[in-house]
Parts: sequence; structure tokens; C-alpha cells
Amino acid sequence: MERLLDFTAGAITLGFLIAGTFFLRFWRDTRDTLFAGFATAFFLLGVGQALLTFLAVQDEEKSWLYVVRLAAFLCLLLAIARKNRNIR
Repeated sequence: MERLLDFTAGAITLGFLIAGTFFLRFWRDTRDTLFAGFATAFFLLGVGQALLTFLAVQDEEKSWLYVVRLAAFLCLLLAIARKNRNIR
């Protein structure tokens, strides 16, 4: 069962990194900060997922790793807010 969990965590990490790469490519083509924010957020989510998998800490000791997810979601919110306000 542990192999299946590791495989699934790896697939999720790969999905985050692929999504980040797509948004990075869109940012390179358009220079729109929304795409840069989304790319950063997805890369942070991928790193956070990888750290949760590779560090193998106990459930009670993982709370500091969720700061990475918080940073990713703040990047998303900031990018959306900047796009809606049209701030450069």
C-alpha cells in the first residue's frame, strides 16, 4: 500500500510541475504577470508535495510544510488580484 501512496504522490508532484511549466511558457510568450504568479504557485505546490513525500515525517510534525502551500495560494490570490486591478 505504501508503494501506491508514493506513486500517487509522485504523480501529483509531476502534475503540479507540468502545470507550472505550461504557465511559465505562457508567461514567456505574453509577459502577463498572471501566468508568472500561477507558474510560481504550481511550482511551490509541487515542491511542497515532494517534501511531504520525501521527508516522511510524522503527521503531527508536518505542519511547517503547509507554509509552502500557504505561500502558493497567496501567490494565486495576489496574481488574480493584480490582474483584476490591472496593476503592473
